[in-house]
Parts: sequence; C-alpha cells; structure tokens
Amino acid sequence: MYNHKKIEKKWQKKWNKSEIYQIKDNFKKPKYYVLDMFPYPSGDGLHMGHTESYTASDIIYRFKKLQGYNVLHPQGFDSFGLPAENYAIKTGVHPKKTTKKNAKSYLKQMKMLGLGHDLNHLIDTSDPLYYKWTQFLFGKFFENGLAEQKTDAINWCPSCNTGIANEQVIDGKCERCKTQIRQKEIPGWFLKITNFADDLIRGLDKIDWPEHTKKNQRNWIGKSEGAVVKFQITNSHAYRQAGKFQINPKYPKSLKSSKNLTIEVFTTRPDTLFGCAYMVLSPEHPLITKLINFCHSEIDSESQKNKKILNQVQDDNLVITNYKEVEKYIKQAKNKTEMERIENKEKTGVELKGIKAINPVNNEEIPIWVADYVLASYGTGAIMAVPAHDSRDYEFAVKYKLPIKKVIVPCQDDKNQNNKSKVKISKAFIDDGILVNSGKYSGIKSNEAKKKIINWLEKNKLGKKTINYKLRNWSISRQRYWGCPIPIVYSPKGEPKFVGEKNLPWALPKDVNFIPDGTAPLYKSKQLKKRTEKIFGKGWTPEVDTMDTFVDSSWYFLRYPDTENKKEFCSAKKLKRWLPVDLYIGGAEHTYMHLLYARFFVKGMKKIGLISFDEPFLKLRHQGMVLDKNGVKMSKSKGNVVNPNDIVEKFGADATRIYMMFAGPLEDDVIWNQDMVKGTRRFLEKVYKLNQKLKIKNNLNLKSNHKLKILLHQTIKKVTEDIENFGFNTAISQMMILVNAMEKEKNIPVANYRLLIILISPFAPHIAEELWEKLGNKRSIFLEKWPKYNPEFIKEKEAELVIQINGKVRDKIKTSADILENDAKKIAFESEKIKKWIDGKEIRKIIFVKGKLINIVV
Repeated sequence: MYNHKKIEKKWQKKWNKSEIYQIKDNFKKPKYYVLDMFPYPSGDGLHMGHTESYTASDIIYRFKKLQGYNVLHPQGFDSFGLPAENYAIKTGVHPKKTTKKNAKSYLKQMKMLGLGHDLNHLIDTSDPLYYKWTQFLFGKFFENGLAEQKTDAINWCPSCNTGIANEQVIDGKCERCKTQIRQKEIPGWFLKITNFADDLIRGLDKIDWPEHTKKNQRNWIGKSEGAVVKFQITNSHAYRQAGKFQINPKYPKSLKSSKNLTIEVFTTRPDTLFGCAYMVLSPEHPLITKLINFCHSEIDSESQKNKKILNQVQDDNLVITNYKEVEKYIKQAKNKTEMERIENKEKTGVELKGIKAINPVNNEEIPIWVADYVLASYGTGAIMAVPAHDSRDYEFAVKYKLPIKKVIVPCQDDKNQNNKSKVKISKAFIDDGILVNSGKYSGIKSNEAKKKIINWLEKNKLGKKTINYKLRNWSISRQRYWGCPIPIVYSPKGEPKFVGEKNLPWALPKDVNFIPDGTAPLYKSKQLKKRTEKIFGKGWTPEVDTMDTFVDSSWYFLRYPDTENKKEFCSAKKLKRWLPVDLYIGGAEHTYMHLLYARFFVKGMKKIGLISFDEPFLKLRHQGMVLDKNGVKMSKSKGNVVNPNDIVEKFGADATRIYMMFAGPLEDDVIWNQDMVKGTRRFLEKVYKLNQKLKIKNNLNLKSNHKLKILLHQTIKKVTEDIENFGFNTAISQMMILVNAMEKEKNIPVANYRLLIILISPFAPHIAEELWEKLGNKRSIFLEKWPKYNPEFIKEKEAELVIQINGKVRDKIKTSADILENDAKKIAFESEKIKKWIDGKEIRKIIFVKGKLINIVV
C-alpha cells in the first residue's frame, strides 16, 4: 500500500538529518549552479506558481547530481519591501518579525514539497549581515561614478508615498498597488545603468535565454541610430523683416548665457528632413522654461520701464507671447505619467506663438509647439514633426490643421514618383522608400539619402550622426522605512560622502514611525542623526531614503557560495568556482526589472574590478502562470487560489510535483485540474506496485523481454534529453508508457526496475528513495549514477525518411521508424530543401509509406 504521508515524512526527516543537500567544494567534480528566483516571504505562503518553478529547478538539481556534478542549489528570501511595511502600519507588528515568521513557514513548505535546497547557504536580504554588502557595493558604485544624486521628475505613487522606477510602472499605475502614478520632482539617487546600454545589448548574444526575453530587453534599452539636427530659433516678425536666409542675432539679456539659440533634435529619419512641417518640444524642455521665466521677470512688472522692454522684446527678440496659455498646458502635463503621455490617443498641444524654427536643409520657417506626447527623457526632448511619414505627427497635424508634405514614396513604380507625391495623403507612409520634394536628394533611396544628408549636416555644423537610447538611469531612492539604508552622509555644505566600509552595516534605526506622510520615515529618526554626528561631526546629516528592493536582488546570487564570509561579499576562490549561475528559473515578468538590473550590476562590478565575468545567468528559463479551471489567474481577491498544502496533504508531494510538470511545457500556462492530480497519483501507485513483481533472490539474472528492453533504453534516452531540454511533461509521458508496459509483464528484472526508479527520482524523490531502500540499498538513491542508454537497443527504431517531390528525392531525414503520417508531413514541410520546391504551389496529393518515404505531389 502506497502511503504517501508516511513515506514523505520519513524521507524528509532523513534528508534533513543526513544533510545530503549540503554543498561541498569538491573540485574533482564539475560544478553546476542552479538557482530559483527567491521569494518574498509574504503571509500567504508558497503558491502553485512557486510549486511549479521550484519543482523544475529541483528536478534539474537532482538530475545533475546523479550525473556526477557538484551542484549548488541554494535558497533565500527577498525580505525588504512595501508589503511587510504596509502590514506593520496596519497591525503595529515590526516588519522584521513578520518576515521572519513568514520565512519559517516558507521553509516548512519547501521541505514539504521535497525540495533539495542547501539551507546552510540561506540568505535574507533584510539581515544586516547581508545588506552590509549591498551597502558596500553601492559605496563602490558611488566611488567609481556609477551612482549619482540629482533632482528629477520621478514616478510618485501617492498610495505607497514613495518614488518608483520606470520599470515598476505598469500602464501608468504602480505595479504593486495599482494606484495611478504622478510625476513629482524630488532629489534622489540614481544608478547609471545607461553607461552599460551597449554592453547590455551585446551580452544578450552570448547567453542562452528565451528569444522573446532578449528581444524585450533590447526594445526596453531602445538603441536607435540617427542624427542630431540643429534648428535655429528666431522671432517670426524679425525673421521676416531681415530676409529669408538671415537669422536675427539679437536676444534678451536674460538669455545671453543660456546659449539656446538652437534646438537640437534627435531623429532616426534624416531622410525626411525636407518634410518637417513643425517642431514639438516637451513640456519640460529648458528653452520653454527660460523663455517663460524671462516673460515673468521682464514683462509682468507694472513699471513703465518694463513696459518699454516688452515692446522691444516683441519687436526684435525671442518671447512667447501666449506664455500664460503655455504655462497652463505644462501644469496639466505634469499630472500625467510618461506612459499616459505616450499611449494617450488624443494628442494635445499649444503653439509657442512669437517664435519660430528654421529647417536647416531648406531654410523654411516652421512653427514650434509644446505637446506632452514628447518626453524630456528621450532624445533631446524635442522632435522634428514630419506628419506625412510619422503616425503621431500625422494625427497631430490633422487635428491642428498643420501642413503635410510628402517627401518619401514607395520604391515600386518609381517612374510615377512625382505624380504620387501630389496625391492627397490619408495616412502616414512610415517605411523607407525614394525621396521626392527633397531638393538635390530627390530620386535617392532612403538609406543612401540618410548618409548623404548626415554628411551635409556635419559638413555645415548643423548636426551629426548619433546613437540614442530609451533606457534611463535607475532611480533607487525610496521614501519608506523597510529597505536597505542608503549609506551616504552629507557634510555641513551638503556634499555627499560614502559612510565608509568600517561603518557598515549602516543599520536601520529602530526609533521610526512607519506611517508614511510623503517624507522619508528615516528623516524623523533621532537615533540616525545622533549616530551620524557622533561618527562624522556636528552639522553632518544622514541620507534618509532607503534603496529600491531590486538593488538587494541584483547581486544576491553572488552571496550564496560564501554566505558566512564576514570579510568579503564572496571570496575570489568561490566566485571563480561557482559563478556565473548555470541555470536560472523564474517568471518572465521580471524581464525589465530584476533580470535587467542584475545584468547591469554584474557589468558594473566587472568594470570596477570586483568580479571577472560580465553575465550573471548563462541559461534562463521561464515558467508559465498557474490558472484556475476557467483559465483565470489565481488571486486571493478572486477566491480561486489553490493552496499547495492542501494538495500535498491529499495526494502527496510527489504526485503534486509530477502533476505540475506533466500539465504542459514549463513555459506554458498551467490550467489547474484536480482530476489530473488523481491521475499522477495513480501513476505513482503503479510504480509502487511493480515492486511486487520482483523476485529479489533469484530474479537478478532474469532475461528481459526484448521489446521491453528496447523500450527501457528508449526511455532512458528520451528522459535524459527531455530533462536537458526542459521537456518535463514529455519525459513523464515516456515513463508512463514504460510503466504501463512493465505492468503487463509477469516478472520484472530487478536491474530494469532499478533503472526505472533512478529515472523517476528527480521528479518524485520520496517514493524513489523508499523503493530504492526496499531493493536493499543502504545509501540514498541520489548518490547513484544516472543511467546511460545502449545505442544497440534503439537502432532498429530509427529509420531514414526519404522525402520526394513528384517522385524525385529532394531530402533524407533520420526519424523514428514508427513515425506517424502527420509527424512525417510536419518534418517534410519544415525542411528548407523541400520549401523551395513547394512554396506558392498547390499540393495535390501526399503519399506516405511508414518508416520509408513521403511523396508530395504538386
């Protein structure tokens, strides 16, 4: 009788006592470092998503261990953050207590699932012994110019009462509490991730990550090649008086030092310059700010003297005559997030009346607008608007009745270019093509024209070839309590200074009221101020912001090999031995945050000389979400959460583990179906009952059925390959086929049964250990060797599939001898050699001869 409760408790107790999972620096074995994304210890405990991803990494851990690797498989807790602090505000219980209590529950659940973590290498990011090194690394970044303080408009969550990074804003809302984000200017600390934009892009080519994840990171970094173009700014009245090709040299005294005589624009399409119909500045553009300040200082005064200046400025110099209307618009724009401004379908703006820009390629005067769909954080905060060849510009031009001039036409039918250029434009043509209405560049293809126009701009000092990025520096300052204190103090003159390694950890003070009011809670700490003055002197003040919790998780994988080291975050010897991580498993939702930040940290640390490698995770795999039976994401609010504790209690940890892996490919979403858990439970019962077919004493040399032997070696081959390729569901399916075949036998050779148990052990470790012991083995099954298949036994199951087109051989491919017709068709149609013979042709008939050929008649 298979009693999962008794068996699983027995082996969990034995594993814990024997310390079988404890890592040893055995340099005779090759190393393998497999890592889960560590959890935040919330009060809800592990959910089914954790169960899926942690089971996957545990299978790889046990598999690699059986293959003879020295495997590091640690665990820890990302325990700083807002949930614990908000719970403390609500209940009055200190976050340290709640996270510690919750972490114990998590560890209990991990053991319940049979996860083989080395808990001697456990870390906790809120432990001063850990965050001492977070502060050490921040200090190194600060000393090497990779951390800076500046006042900037940041994303502000009014509910959490703190700033958050761009990557933590989802659809204009706080990714944690879903509150609408506002823009707020406050001083804060930034890490210079933009310094590594190119390295972050190049590094993606040498790591084994899902292609969609790499593509998303490239898009987020947003490298664009183009040109910066200079547009001269002038007063329209004076410009027209002076003559079309002359620029008025007079500017107000207030603006002489600003040097804002031109506006620089970044464009990826210099080939469209002749179609520039107007210019748009972001609401934050410094030229607007300076001109409006000038208007206030020189125009708003009631004195007679300043009235004379007003007349002079309007006649001869730069001034925004509708500056009050512009100010009102800018104020409205500041209440929107960047995402709202980008995605807002209703484009709005205000013309800056009284000033104009000059298109450098044709000296045409064009209006200047301010519009919130242009961001100060991207490019130069200004754009040249070409409505005929940009969708956003087209919408804006149509709305405000601005001119639309076509300067690019498609390459096809280029004989009628001139006629096409006069056709009424109903939408923007955004592709490359051939230039028209572009002076001496007309008739040239876009790619060639881009080069020629850039050369002309550079020659005339009106622009230059430039590369731009969407990526912005990482804002890490948080105005909350439960986080790693930023280890900075300020001199009486306000100059920032790292507190120094000898003063680490720079501990969180205890005399703090958690309730946020828009200012940092640490600002009210007398303990922190007293400590600062005691160490640095009177008048010195502490930094009161704490770090974004993503800083803690950006380097945690470097600490695991050497968690007890008090002198270094990790010794050079252990860094060389264990890093980088060989396999990392976790959610794709961390693409723009944790995964990007961790890569930046490693590259920054290499540049400083702290480590020798420049990518943290050599291989990355994602798990899908676990959905309820209706395909809806599980959440407490919907009341559809499945508790892994209940499932393990009812069906067992091994059955739960196998179900989570059997339900579909790892990266796909899993639809929860309790009936299927019953199915995996029955499968394990079959495996357990097979033990009754063994005759231990005289069965060792029992000859195996030849077909069964072939199936066994096929299974060894497939399970091995499937685990390597994360095809856990198909590996389980193959083992089910083998077990069903064994079930039909009267007697089973012990040797065959031993191999089956080893194959199943990474998936169902408890039952495997129990059956292994029943066979008379004294030591753990995970100290055995992974079996190898015998090629001789699977030869006859392979065949050469001949692929013909109209009876002529066009390709030959090795396949299974018993391949089904649909699978053979799929292979044939995916062959590059076959595609060229059938593309665009009607397939009239397909003839299939099993194990031999497939003939496609076209």
